[in-house]
Amino acid sequence: MSLAKIDKPATLLPMTDESAETRFHGVGVSPGIARGNIQVMRDEFEEIERYRIEPSQIPAEIARFESALVQTRIQILEMQQKIAEAIGTKDAGIFDAHLLVVEDRTLIDEVLRKLECDQVNVEAIFHDVAAKYAETLGQIDDPYLRERALDIQDVMRRVVRNLQGKAPKIMPQPGEAHILVAHNLTPSDAASMDRDRVLGIATDLGSRTSHTAIMARSLTIPAAVGLHDVTEKVESGAMALLDGYTGLLIVNPLPETLTYYGKVEVRQSEVSKELAVLRDRSATTRDGDHVVLSANIELPDDVTSVSANGAEGIGLYRTEFLYLDRDSLPGEEEQYQTYRRVAESVRPHPLIIRTFDLGGDKIAGGIDVSDELNPFLGWRAIRFCLEHLEVFKPQLRAILRASELGNVKLMFPMISGKAELSRALEVLDECKTELASAGIPFNAEMQIGAMIEIPSAAICSESLAPQVDFFSIGTNDLIQYAIAVDRVNERIAHLYEPSHPAVLRLIKMVADAARKHQIWFGVCGEMAGDIELTPLLLGLGVDELSVSPALVPRVKSAIRNVSREECEELVEEVLFLDTPAAILERSLHLARERYGELLG
Repeated sequence: MSLAKIDKPATLLPMTDESAETRFHGVGVSPGIARGNIQVMRDEFEEIERYRIEPSQIPAEIARFESALVQTRIQILEMQQKIAEAIGTKDAGIFDAHLLVVEDRTLIDEVLRKLECDQVNVEAIFHDVAAKYAETLGQIDDPYLRERALDIQDVMRRVVRNLQGKAPKIMPQPGEAHILVAHNLTPSDAASMDRDRVLGIATDLGSRTSHTAIMARSLTIPAAVGLHDVTEKVESGAMALLDGYTGLLIVNPLPETLTYYGKVEVRQSEVSKELAVLRDRSATTRDGDHVVLSANIELPDDVTSVSANGAEGIGLYRTEFLYLDRDSLPGEEEQYQTYRRVAESVRPHPLIIRTFDLGGDKIAGGIDVSDELNPFLGWRAIRFCLEHLEVFKPQLRAILRASELGNVKLMFPMISGKAELSRALEVLDECKTELASAGIPFNAEMQIGAMIEIPSAAICSESLAPQVDFFSIGTNDLIQYAIAVDRVNERIAHLYEPSHPAVLRLIKMVADAARKHQIWFGVCGEMAGDIELTPLLLGLGVDELSVSPALVPRVKSAIRNVSREECEELVEEVLFLDTPAAILERSLHLARERYGELLG
């Protein structure tokens, strides 16, 4: 599904009888086709009795509250372990946010304060306080914070049930495989559902970054979210078909619909088998031009999926994930051991380590930060690191030490201009001097790159190029900064257009500067993994593409089916077009001609 397509709102087609086909449109977040009977999970309203208590009863209420928090924490840790055993520690980390809720002193102290003032039973007090917190976060126009509101609601229900002495809520367990339809799936729900019987997932709420989407992709379960009020319009037992590619839920599908999707499933199965054959082949165009195809990772455990999918090393290692969900900062030695293991795992292929992109929505424990009105335009990434040398320099030394053991490269994120890059390089030189003085070996010739994510960096790329060995374009931020569109904001998601003329011209500026100064450049944002846009990137002269490991086979096949020459001709044509739709259509035309079966 192209990033440029507009997500349609959920719609209900007219029904003439109970067996009429009904279609709901949402957002496809986990690919695949599922067919089976629907099982609707509706949230049960937890009736909370409210009654007055005597001042003498307050200590007992506090004790009940503390006991419920401990019990809830144990339950969350058990669920976290269950998810870790099933699909890995990375996705089990979703529960870290829940643990933070039961340990949040601000929330707990507010409950204790109101308990003293209002003299009402503690479950009623806790429900009021937690619901107010969740409501406040839910009204903020930021997808990340809205997800935190759902975390609070999930934990709130669990604490209340423990205060009431009730067993934890569990998912319905029908005897047959089913498509699960719910208002929203919390991590708790995902941990307790029978994953062997869930064929697909459809929810009223959600986005591509929601917990439901993350869990569904990890479990390889087809999923559609953002279906609005689907739980109010379908009933358990109805036959349905779920299209996780396009976000479509079809209830009571007609015979011709089932026939069509049967062909889709056969075709996708054949494509998957063909892609598997490409694992050990290179990403070389039809006219013999090799493109380095790398993978993006967040955690060391992700490295196993790099070679499994046929990637040539790691083009983006997001190291800030070492800092998140922990109370203290990792020291130089811990980082060195981590980078060393990853470098040794992928050598002789490259490992490109991005220095910490902290700030924005990624705040690490142990770092005191003040609130910002717009953190994504504020104190983050290289700006943060240059003012926190006690954080920055240990990382640089760790990367330098690891460079001796593998094909390690380093790049600085969110560079806005020459002065910023020059200062970062000065700090790196200081670290080299410190290691040399201590007799600690490192690769003095390690390649250094700058990420081009800010329009100013693209415009100034001519002056940046002489200072580095490569550029890596982070298209996610470059696009949203260039056209002022938050790509995960549901209200304006349709305006997030990677094929926008301004975006292509910015990338061309970077490409021209790289060629002039004889350095290579790559693309590591979501645009790199969108095969509808592969011809455009190849035509712009990209040397390397770095994508999610699961996308590597599909992108590799796209590259192998086109020639660099025809892609360059395409770019020469589209640079004169003035609308994103017209540019996308030209790129799609070539993509359909060369690898239409990959597009679905």
